[in-house]
Amino acid sequence: MATGLVRRAITRVAALSPAARAFVYREHASEAAAQQLDPQAKPTSAPKTFQIYRWNPDTPQKPDLQNYEIDLKECGPMVLDALIKIKNEVDPTLTFRRSCREGICGSCAMNIDGRNGLACLTKITSGGPTMITPLPHMFVIKDLVVDMTNFYNQYKSIEPWLKRKSPPENPGKENLQTKEDRKKLDGMYECILCACCSTSCPSYWWNPESYLGPAALLHANRWIMDSRDEYTKERLDAINDEFKLYRCHTILNCAKACPKGLNPGMQIQNIKRLERTN
Repeated sequence: MATGLVRRAITRVAALSPAARAFVYREHASEAAAQQLDPQAKPTSAPKTFQIYRWNPDTPQKPDLQNYEIDLKECGPMVLDALIKIKNEVDPTLTFRRSCREGICGSCAMNIDGRNGLACLTKITSGGPTMITPLPHMFVIKDLVVDMTNFYNQYKSIEPWLKRKSPPENPGKENLQTKEDRKKLDGMYECILCACCSTSCPSYWWNPESYLGPAALLHANRWIMDSRDEYTKERLDAINDEFKLYRCHTILNCAKACPKGLNPGMQIQNIKRLERTN
């Protein structure tokens, strides 16, 4: 049986390119040499310090950054892996949101080394400490968890659902649209409402209760551009406001912050163009 395993391993290596075979042989030789020098030798550790924002509303202490050191050799490659390891093995009081771990739910949005992003999609960098804080300019509930109530209320205000005036052509069935019309929704429907864009926008920092923000306006444009929706004029009129829409100054921090590669600023510009032509 062992001979068969060796034969299959040799066959797989032989199928590699010359450069890949050379790499495998070098790695094997270095491991074998280390094993000869010290048969009990283990891989060297890779310590990494994480500076994490901590604040508990039930205690009188002010917010501060707490240092945690973990071994990257015993941790996954993403920042969320490090947070989970810290919570499971070091400090169970650390509080943060997370769910899918696949960049789909948007739960683990936070500020990592000064930039908004999803912890599950952000790789741990080598070198100095990594600083992790809550999304900026949001009310903190505890540690890395922020209050999303205002953000979701703004999303709700643009009525993000299909609205029609005429009865459906085929009751009980979907409303069809052409492939060309469907393609117009690309770059908008992918938004996962993580709030990375809105909380990176200076206009949203200054007017969080009156300016709808990049995420809500992107979704507004998504329904404005949907060929199946019949409330285009009403939707435009509802957001044609000095603060709701025109607080956007096209700084485009939103596009840089979006973990899905979307450009909310471009969608807001489209709404402004439509407002001028209607």
